[in-house]
This record gives sequence, C-alpha cells and structure tokens, in this order.
Amino acid sequence: MRWRLDSGNRGNMADIGLGPPFSEALLPFHFPISPSRFHSPPRSLAVAAAHSYSYSSNPSSIPVPSTSRPSLLVFSGGTAFNGVVEELKKLTTRVAHVLPVSDDGGSTAEIVRVLGGPAVGDIRSRCLRLSDQSTSEALAVHKLIGHRLPLDAQAAKLEWYQIVEGEHALWGGVSKPYRETIRSFLAYFQNQILRRSRESFCFSNGSIGNFFFAGARIFFDSLDAAIFLFSRVSDIPAESLILPVISTNDRLTLGCELWDGSIIRGQNEISHPTSGSMQPINKGISSVPPLPSAIKRVFYMSSEGKNLLHEVFPAANPAVLDQLSNVDCIVYAMGSLFTSICPSLVLLGIGEIISSRSCLKVLLLNGTHDRETCGFSASRFVSAITDALNRTYGDPQNRLTNLPRQYINTLLVPKDGQILVDVQRLASQGISHVITVDSICDPKVGIIFDAKSLIRTLADLIGRQTTTNVTKAQ
Repeated sequence: MRWRLDSGNRGNMADIGLGPPFSEALLPFHFPISPSRFHSPPRSLAVAAAHSYSYSSNPSSIPVPSTSRPSLLVFSGGTAFNGVVEELKKLTTRVAHVLPVSDDGGSTAEIVRVLGGPAVGDIRSRCLRLSDQSTSEALAVHKLIGHRLPLDAQAAKLEWYQIVEGEHALWGGVSKPYRETIRSFLAYFQNQILRRSRESFCFSNGSIGNFFFAGARIFFDSLDAAIFLFSRVSDIPAESLILPVISTNDRLTLGCELWDGSIIRGQNEISHPTSGSMQPINKGISSVPPLPSAIKRVFYMSSEGKNLLHEVFPAANPAVLDQLSNVDCIVYAMGSLFTSICPSLVLLGIGEIISSRSCLKVLLLNGTHDRETCGFSASRFVSAITDALNRTYGDPQNRLTNLPRQYINTLLVPKDGQILVDVQRLASQGISHVITVDSICDPKVGIIFDAKSLIRTLADLIGRQTTTNVTKAQ
C-alpha cells in the first residue's frame, strides 16, 4: 500500500496515492442546489442554506410553500432527539437543529486529539438522521457514511484502508460522482493523519462520517462549509439547517463547576467517564459512578485549562441568533441536560433573544434520570435552563435576571417517566402549561416520548399559538 505525501498543496489530494485528482473528482459532482434558489448572493455556506427555498429530492412532488409550515429551532445533542427527527419531518422541514461542538468521546476524541478542531460527532449524527433514504443510492450513501469500523484496532485499520482505497463492499450502489467526491475527502483525511507523524491515530470504532466531516472541514478551513457539503452529499432538505452553536475551527473544551467547588474538565468526564475506552457509550445512570456533587454550571475553557482561571467566552454562531429571532417555536430537547443542552444556552446573546420572544418555548422533559440530573425534579430542569440562559453563576457583568417563564412557557412530560413533576413549584416559576404525552419503554434507555404522539402534540400547540397570534393581530 502506497501513501505518498504531497508538498503541501491542498488541491492535489490524489498525491497521497488514492483516487483521482481532487479537482477532477468534484467536476462530475453536481450539488442538488442552484444559485437561482437564493434570494441574494449568500455571505457564507451556512447562510446560503438558511436563505434557500424549500427543496424536495423527489422532482415529481408538489412543493409546499415553506411559509405554510411552522419553523422550529431545537437545542439538542446528537442522540436523544434523533428518534424524533423522522416524525418531525412529516410536520415540517423548516427546522434549525442547534448542536454543541464540545463532545470529546469516542472516535471524535481521537480526531480532535490528532487533528484538533471542533467535535463533529453530534452534527454528523443529526445529518445522518435528516438524510434522504428514498432511493437505493441514497441508502447506499447513508450506509457508507453511517458505518463504524470494528473495535479491534488492527481490524479497524485494515477495513479503513479498504474503504479509502475504494475496494470495500460499502461502495456498492454509490455512483461515480458521489463515490469520487466522498472518497476524495476521506483520502484527504488520511493525508492529514499521515502528516502528523508523531501521533499514531487509532481507528477503533471510528465513524466514516466523522472522518469525511473532518477531511472536509480541514480542506475548506470551515466547519460551515463541511456541514454544507455533508448536507448536499446526504441530500438533506435545504431548509433543514444543522447549525453548530459555535462556528469555529478551534478545539472547544467543556468544563463544569460542581456545588462542592470542584471542576471537571471535558464533556465525556462530566457525563459518562470512559477512561479512554473506545467502546460504545452507555449513558444509563447505573453504568457510571455518581458525581461527587451536583452540577452548578457548565462553561467553556481553554484546551489546556484545568480551572476557572482558564474560562473562555466563545461567540455564538450568528446564524443561530438569526434563527432564534424568527422561528415560530423554540424547543429544548430531551437529552443530557448539562452537556448537550446547556452548552448552547450559556453563550452571550442566546438568553437575550429567547427572553424577548413571545413565541412558543417548549421543554421536553427526560423520561429517566442520568448522571447529570440524578434526583432532579421537573422544576430543577427549568431552574438549570434558566440559570444557563441567565449565566447566573458566570461573569457578573454578563449576568441576566430573567424569570423562568420568559424562557419556557410549556412543559411536555413523557407518561410514566421517572422525573417528578412538581406542579406547584412549576406554577411558582410561572409554568402552568404542563402536558403529558404518550411514551414507550426503550430497552436501552427506559421511558422515552412516543415520537408520533410528541409531534402531534407539538403541531397542536403551534397551531393554537398561530391562531392566538392571528386573533391578536386583528
């Protein structure tokens, strides 16, 4: 097997000995989006997607004007809300999925360790859920991008070489334009690994989608561009936005301060410590030791930082702030409260915009406890979100004093869930609209929302809110 390094020219990806020249690989590939679908010349790839009209991968379908469907912004991580995405697409594709970029577990951690940059695991996971699967080729691309390598490091490395050389069975069903485009970025990812000769990369349990994402991000020097490319390759509806809450090419480290004053560094260490294991993560409360004290707040810290003196204050993605100002409904999804949801809420500008909106603001309560929220009642979830948006325990100069009802006006609860719904305490917080939604018992994680019931409930709430707004305007 030959791996030839080029002299530093990013345009010559084939010089590592894999596939056609990069420029040739992209020539036959036509992104399923055209400039005529933009209102005006886009300022960035992320804004380009935000300004595009509704797109259907089925040319025979009759397009529905996007303004007739509700627009949502969802704060979530890369796992818990995924089970709802397919059902949500039936209600609307006008959804901005806001995701953190601070995950430091699994194959994401290995990419960040060797190549640096933000974590893309949660973004890749949501992209896969949103991707088109209506044709045999779409399914083949989805299977390839969603593939994980074996846990055994040597077996993983051998299979990776088969994939990047184009010899693996996963390429079956993928047409030449898609094959050459995807393979070129996988080859570029391999090129970047080989350049870091002092670091030995471990492919164990590696995600092909993460590798593709990392290759595209480094090549374009832009996370937004990598998301745009991934979205087009996966044929995601153009009005479904995948937005990193922080648009950056730098590594981001999440820290948390406990009520006993101690500091934990790294999302993985906060949520589900694995001691560096590449095994698939089990976030169940019984699978990890309890925290020594409850979490007071989460914050961002420098990549080498270890205490509060190393706190940093990255700026929120402007595209997120823009969407927050205009959507019909804001959703705080179920999932890891402090490591999936709150990292998107503590940034400057997020709390200011949400508190100023009179739209529907919905919290989807978890069905089970986890390490971060052991013993929490519903009102404590509300308090944690309020504190994050107000930045209550951060820099006093950046602190807000908004009330919980300015951030949350509706609470959806899964039936038979473990979390105590303390109605009186919620009422004292200004939240009296509490709705129980049908649930199912997942054998891996316990009680979760029934997706169909949840989306029906959201649709009804949005419809009522729209009717109320129309009545007020008359």
